[in-house]
Amino acid sequence: METLTNVVTAVSNFFWGPPLLVALLGTGLYYTVAFKGVYQTKIGFHIKNSFGMMFAKPTTEGEGTVSGFAAACTAIASTIGTGNVAGVATAITSGGPGAVFWMWVSAALGMATKAAEIILGQRYRVRFESIDEYLCGRNYVLKNGLGWNTLAYILAWTFVLGPWSLLVQTNAVATSMNESFGVSVNFGIWLVFISLAVTIIGGVRRIASVADKVVPFMAAFYIGAGLLLVVFNYDRVLPAFGLIFKHAFTPMAGIGGFAGSTMAQAMRFGVARGVYSNESGMGSGMSAHAAAIVDHPVRQASWGFGENFIDTILVCTITALAILTTNSYIDNPGITGAQLTTIAFKTTFGPIGGYLMAIAIALFAWTTLLSNYYVNEKSVNFIFGDTNANKIATKVWVVYFLLPVFLAGADTGMLWMLTDMITIISVTASIIALIALRKEVLRLHNDFWDRYLPALEAGQNPPRVSFVSKA
Repeated sequence: METLTNVVTAVSNFFWGPPLLVALLGTGLYYTVAFKGVYQTKIGFHIKNSFGMMFAKPTTEGEGTVSGFAAACTAIASTIGTGNVAGVATAITSGGPGAVFWMWVSAALGMATKAAEIILGQRYRVRFESIDEYLCGRNYVLKNGLGWNTLAYILAWTFVLGPWSLLVQTNAVATSMNESFGVSVNFGIWLVFISLAVTIIGGVRRIASVADKVVPFMAAFYIGAGLLLVVFNYDRVLPAFGLIFKHAFTPMAGIGGFAGSTMAQAMRFGVARGVYSNESGMGSGMSAHAAAIVDHPVRQASWGFGENFIDTILVCTITALAILTTNSYIDNPGITGAQLTTIAFKTTFGPIGGYLMAIAIALFAWTTLLSNYYVNEKSVNFIFGDTNANKIATKVWVVYFLLPVFLAGADTGMLWMLTDMITIISVTASIIALIALRKEVLRLHNDFWDRYLPALEAGQNPPRVSFVSKA
């Protein structure tokens, strides 16, 4: 195990050095410039077409499986997860307070990256008659967009055989419940297993239905609790922001339980945990948003702003402030992950803080597991195609998907390293597609902003723009 840990750590550190940092930030910067910054500046439009759709009556006009908001909730269920709680904590303990700044950078540039992913998912989606569902994913984009069948199938088998990154979600639930309620880790693992199995059997419609009810509640619950913590520690908020900005560019010496950090560590862990949290550049947006019923692919891309704003700018920042204003990362040597964030809330609110965190983490991790199941299931669909065999294979894979849950009691550091490895594969495949198909992304982007939207605002009722590729 020690040898395996060393190998995984070495590979992870190499890729999460210059290779992926340049690829992720570079792709985000490219699309930000190519899109003329619309996902960072046209805030009113994107709020209206993302959060503004929360209470709108779902449209049934057009092609798709679920409403645009339901599809977005499935995506947000994946992004708002343990990356917002455990991921932020590991970023700070490994990269220092400055890592939070680089999480913000990855989120800001990632708004454009996520938008491009959503556009590709809508552009190259397919419809399976056998399950009456519109779907997409990295596999379909590589195959239908670039004709790279072999790579598409290799990637599909990789995700079918290795849903091991989900271990960190279950681990977060189990350890937080253990910290707050004193129940055994095994109890938490069994709770995740049973509740997850009951829900995912219903397929995308049940997952989306659960997500669009639970996700808004859980986000509001955590943001509300976090803001209350900030109010309680208001005198330490400005110094916390000072630490974030200062140590994004300068080293921080070790103090108490914190071993110290460099700028390189702040950038490495900030971007890595930021991407794991908001998933910009990982390609999950291609799957989650493909099922949306929408009048133009680029309208759904407004969630590129919406998801990253909620996930990183709001939720991750609240977690960071909880840890920094309570000095939890300094006062608790050797503690990291969800347990550290739980301690931060208990420091402010006492035992009640622990209960709040246990509930929040359970909701975050559970909905993330639901969403990740859906995204990974698209690889099963891709391999077996629109056939009856696909129905059988999907049921068998549900069991395989759930089995790793029982390994969630393993070492947290190792779980995060394995998560980094899975993320490396996801990011590499997604970045290749985003760069290779940039002309098609920009063609649709320009069509929406230069032709479709002006015509719609002028009352001309232009025909919907929708795509369904060959399965």
